[in-house]
Amino acid sequence: MPTLIGSVQRALRLLEAVGTHRDGAPAKQLAREAGLPLPTAYHLLRTLTHEGYLRRENGVFVFGEAAERLIGGGAGQKRRTSMTESLGRWSDAIGVPVYCAVYREGEIELIGVADSPAHPAVDEWAAFRETGHAHAIGQCLLRQLDETARGDHLDRHPVQPLTRHSVRDRQSLLDRLRSTARMEPVIERQEYALGTICAAIPITVGSTVASMAISMPSDQQDRLLPAVEQLRSEVTDLLRSLVLSISI
Repeated sequence: MPTLIGSVQRALRLLEAVGTHRDGAPAKQLAREAGLPLPTAYHLLRTLTHEGYLRRENGVFVFGEAAERLIGGGAGQKRRTSMTESLGRWSDAIGVPVYCAVYREGEIELIGVADSPAHPAVDEWAAFRETGHAHAIGQCLLRQLDETARGDHLDRHPVQPLTRHSVRDRQSLLDRLRSTARMEPVIERQEYALGTICAAIPITVGSTVASMAISMPSDQQDRLLPAVEQLRSEVTDLLRSLVLSISI
């Protein structure tokens, strides 16, 4: 039988008791509900309050910031699972790999990819976060930034051609980003990987800078725009129903 730590068990019972009272409860009531002697309950409540899992307001104990972060983390995981399932459905329906990325703390972060053996995702042969200038999803994210944030990113991750089709220098990239309407799809043809074309759309959820993209072989370029418009329609419907949420 595993060794159990009694103090941890008692602390958890107190947290469970707090969770049953939306407006909090006093120490005596929590001790009674957790089946603990009052001195033991006081000691644990002080410790949990010191660590941020509880806070005392007007004589009652309620969840503190540390406990709320744990609860929020579970909600975040649920949202990420929902997003992954949505990406998979769209990939199957459209017949292309589907990607989702956000711009977080100054970096491009790929947060989801859905593909299949018949429609494999692009091989990340050069780090996506460092080559945003060369792929559609990165260009789409950079286009949504203000001039200062965009310049800071390119200072840290300079424009370097990856293929003979890549944008050649920083000014050429900036000119391209400024010439495209903010909500139009960003199209990239063999700039990141030879034989592959991509299209990305911006996703607007509050202040989040996000994007979704698709890729396909370059010999299927006639499918690219219809496919990305289908993705846009699917995403718009889902956002309107509040099922999809991108976490910051």
